[in-house]
Amino acid sequence: MAATVSSKLLSLLGTFDSRHRRQTLSGMARRSGLPISTTHRLLAELAEWGAVRRLDSGEYVIGRRIWRLGLLAAGEVELSRVAEPFLHDIHAATRAVVHLAVREGTEVLYLDRVSGHASVPIVSSTGSRLPLHSTGVGKVLLAHAPAEIQEEVLTHGLTRITAFTVTEPGRMRAQLHRIRRDGYAQTFEEMTLGACSVAVPVEVEGHVVAALGIVVPDLRNVRARLVAALQVAARGIARMLEPSFHPPEAGLG
Repeated sequence: MAATVSSKLLSLLGTFDSRHRRQTLSGMARRSGLPISTTHRLLAELAEWGAVRRLDSGEYVIGRRIWRLGLLAAGEVELSRVAEPFLHDIHAATRAVVHLAVREGTEVLYLDRVSGHASVPIVSSTGSRLPLHSTGVGKVLLAHAPAEIQEEVLTHGLTRITAFTVTEPGRMRAQLHRIRRDGYAQTFEEMTLGACSVAVPVEVEGHVVAALGIVVPDLRNVRARLVAALQVAARGIARMLEPSFHPPEAGLG
């Protein structure tokens, strides 16, 4: 079946991600699989509408109109609004980097981040996406993801990022079991050298809707305290979300 104009436009917008915030015409054509001439014509239409913006360098970035539309994503906006004071409370108590994240397909999407003062290398930022298997919040979300998502990650997604990244499916399955049993996940320099993390689920009416995490240089002697702080915050967020909570629709990735 021939691709429609709308599917081509969406494929171009889909080439933007946390690693491709600025893109050239040829790069977008290559990543979308569209001819250069088609890409050029469609980008002109997207730019006229405000979906993309062309920089003086010739590169393209997401336009303000797409950003404004993103603010209408009610569920995530409400979650971020409710969670924000809890993130700041955790940060005030720990002085560590605090994350709020949700799962988007086979990646973790960071909705919010409160930066700490400790010199911990951090690669995440608000709006960025990272692998599920190598981050604390990602492991929590993977542990509670549908079976088909887990299988996809275990079969095709266990890429090695550092020497400490877990890439063996059997070992990852065991970790996911422990996360569901113990109620928290932890990582040890699996995403970035010099950074460890611990994370817990935010669960509303039996559904894990997000994950809260903390990144520190070392978890020794502080893990129990950090898990307790995260769990208190997660319960508080869940209580505030419950009155307006709607269960996820079946089939969402």
